[in-house]
Amino acid sequence: MTVEKKEAGGLVLVVDDDPDVCETLQTVLEVSGYRVAAAGNGQEALDALRSEVRPCLVLLDLMMPVMNGQEFRAEQREDPTIAGVPVVVVSGDHRVAEKAVEMGLEGLSKPIDIDDLLQLVGRFCGPPACTC
Repeated sequence: MTVEKKEAGGLVLVVDDDPDVCETLQTVLEVSGYRVAAAGNGQEALDALRSEVRPCLVLLDLMMPVMNGQEFRAEQREDPTIAGVPVVVVSGDHRVAEKAVEMGLEGLSKPIDIDDLLQLVGRFCGPPACTC
């Protein structure tokens, strides 16, 4: 997966090693009027954030190779330049809510309810761009 550098405001960074999940989330969010960048693991996401990609929200999987979601969150919190970027855990782990709270975050369980996803993204990113 490649990470595209785009302007902030309505940009959601999806961090997941499953290309099908990334593609599905990207399609749903883009059709709904949001811009999307994707990263295949936590290290790619950190690299993107440190290269000044500024999403309104990071949707973070927990279980990934190279750097998992918990490792990403620990490093993100230590870096004052990116610590304030909002993150929500999105995982198939049956303990996603508990793990998210342990990380100081909210969590969504996979499979994701699209209405819940869009409500959550809207809360962090504001209304989507017009898809007229």
